[in-house]
Amino acid sequence: MKRLLPFSLIAIAALILGACGTLGGAAAPMEQDMYYEESAAAPAPEYVEDGITANEAPASGGGGVEATSVERIVIQNADLAIVVADVEVRMKDIQEMAQEMGGFVVSSNLYQGYTSNYTSVPEASVTIRIPSERLDEALDQIKKDVVDVQNETRSGQDVTAEYVDLKSRLKTYQAAEQELTELMENAQDTDEVVNIFNQLMYYREQIELIQGQIKYYEEAAALSAISIRIIAEETIQPIEIGGWEPQGVARDAIQDLINFWQNFVEFLIRFTLYTLPVLVTIGIPFYLVFIGVRALFRKMRGNKKKVEPQQTEEKK
Repeated sequence: MKRLLPFSLIAIAALILGACGTLGGAAAPMEQDMYYEESAAAPAPEYVEDGITANEAPASGGGGVEATSVERIVIQNADLAIVVADVEVRMKDIQEMAQEMGGFVVSSNLYQGYTSNYTSVPEASVTIRIPSERLDEALDQIKKDVVDVQNETRSGQDVTAEYVDLKSRLKTYQAAEQELTELMENAQDTDEVVNIFNQLMYYREQIELIQGQIKYYEEAAALSAISIRIIAEETIQPIEIGGWEPQGVARDAIQDLINFWQNFVEFLIRFTLYTLPVLVTIGIPFYLVFIGVRALFRKMRGNKKKVEPQQTEEKK
């Protein structure tokens, strides 16, 4: 039995190395634009029953987890700020919409904000999760009949490669767990049993961690998160003093400042890249000519001074 243990451990290591070799092809990007695509040769996974759409993909020929046999997983989220006439009513409508679409409210917060003249007005923030295939519909309903949409951000994260990696590692660890379980059932020596048990606990812990990560990716792809900030209409009203709106003056002043710096930067760029090289190109020859003329003039002046003393001496 002691001879059997090393060979069994070698077999487990070979399984792990084989799975690592499979990951090279598993991480290849897929061309289909969908959340999930299902292999025609493999049975439908459990999470397809939870409402995630899955289309058939080409069957994988390998024994490991291939990219073509795993559904593309894209986590989609959205973040927006809307201005409404009634904050509390709109917050309630969004919560009801999430439940009607088969989602749920993650968090909601109703608090007091202030206008420019320090008047108290309600504001709210809501985070909901809805089925990813209804994300566009939910965003349209949230923006319907609002006073203004101040900002809207939509993001998507393709985690297919990570998902494929986790599935492949899970299959490898499960195979190692099965091998160690069989060894433990046939083991008779106490030291051998303890050694196998410690390795078995390690692999089972890794399996639970990977299963948790896989479940997170599946649920995050199935339910998109939408974070909404709801702002009262009174908050964006401009300041008005006797029919005069300082907001317009401030806006014009800021715009003039931006124009000044824009023109100044353009001048510096043009001066550095065009005017300065031209001045250097023209100035150097003129400077050399100036130096030559000045040296010649000084030489002629020196010779003239030497001739004048000689002429004076001859007259004497």
